[in-house]
Amino acid sequence: MFLIGLIREGKIPADNRVALTPKQCRWIQENMPDIKVVVQPCSNRCFSDKEYRSAGIELREDLRECDLLLGIKEVPVDFLVEKKTYMFFSHTKKAQPHNRRMLQAIIEKKITLIDFECLEHEDGQRILGFGFFAGIVGAHNGMWAYGRRTGTYNLCRVGECKDYKHLINTYFGLKLPAIKVAVTGSGRVASGVLEIMNLMDIIEVEPAEFLQREFSYPVYVHLKGRDLYEHKLTGHYNREDFHASPQNYSSKFKPYIYQTDILMNGTYWEKNIPRLFNWEDMLNERFRIQTIADISDDKEGSIPCNLGNSTIEFPVYGVDPVSRRVIDPFQKGGVDIMAVSNLPNELPRDASSYFGDQLIKYVLDEIRKDDSPVIERATIVKKGHLTSYYAYLKEYAATKV
Repeated sequence: MFLIGLIREGKIPADNRVALTPKQCRWIQENMPDIKVVVQPCSNRCFSDKEYRSAGIELREDLRECDLLLGIKEVPVDFLVEKKTYMFFSHTKKAQPHNRRMLQAIIEKKITLIDFECLEHEDGQRILGFGFFAGIVGAHNGMWAYGRRTGTYNLCRVGECKDYKHLINTYFGLKLPAIKVAVTGSGRVASGVLEIMNLMDIIEVEPAEFLQREFSYPVYVHLKGRDLYEHKLTGHYNREDFHASPQNYSSKFKPYIYQTDILMNGTYWEKNIPRLFNWEDMLNERFRIQTIADISDDKEGSIPCNLGNSTIEFPVYGVDPVSRRVIDPFQKGGVDIMAVSNLPNELPRDASSYFGDQLIKYVLDEIRKDDSPVIERATIVKKGHLTSYYAYLKEYAATKV
């Protein structure tokens, strides 16, 4: 019997999402007789202990007998159990400083860490993620913020809706002004944004049209890699070369800053990837963007004026392009930034169900194999040792906090 334990989220603020819903746990035990799922009691999950119990799932405080421990966010050092196998979003892949001590503890305690973020299909496409619902909530929040700023329409907050279906129903009768929205990215986040664009009846137009004319109705343009970046020497774009050597590319986004009211950013970013625009561009009197939903949410990343996370309670802050400091939102002369890092928590039950479905389809069979390339490539630490795929983290893991 392969025993899976759903751990209680220990990071503060606590995350209310789950890797597997009660219905999914029951389905696993009915259709995969060699697997049993147990759940550590928790008072703040989006699914209650009672719902798991009603689905026939055992609640158990002590998970030391489990073969695999599933969580969502980083596990606090004091919560880590020696010599166990964990699967969660560790946020250590990019050597994030704030998670260095956790990775050190994982190594010290001879733990095996499999990172959800690193689970990939053969072609490099990520298997798991909450990006789709991050895109949905982020797009809604961006549209809500622009409505608040201009007073031209009103949207409710996502938290006022019991689920995604309820959110969709709030769009009935919504009439938007003739705004222009730029959507960047090509992954799950962008898919979620596009879902909201279409549900709000915002019409897609081609890049050339978007740049060359105004419209009497709301429109959006979807900009992918080749629309955003070009090689500094050849002027062309090659996806594989871009991801291998992004420093050789420059941004093509600048013309859009003069034609865009709302920017929905879903691009992947790391330090060598060029920013979409610069602070200096924001000082140009033709700079038109008033609201930025930075759903990717990299501080000072692809969006240079992302000055840090906002919160679900207060999702938007303003930035002053002159002083480059945070100001109150919705002010004349400022640009509003929506930069919430845990957007799917606003629709946690829907997001968890979506995530768990992918986990069941693509991961549960792999995790029980003796030799799975998918699991091997996603294993950052194995029994206390960095794997060859993540040997570049050696200095990061060795540096004292």
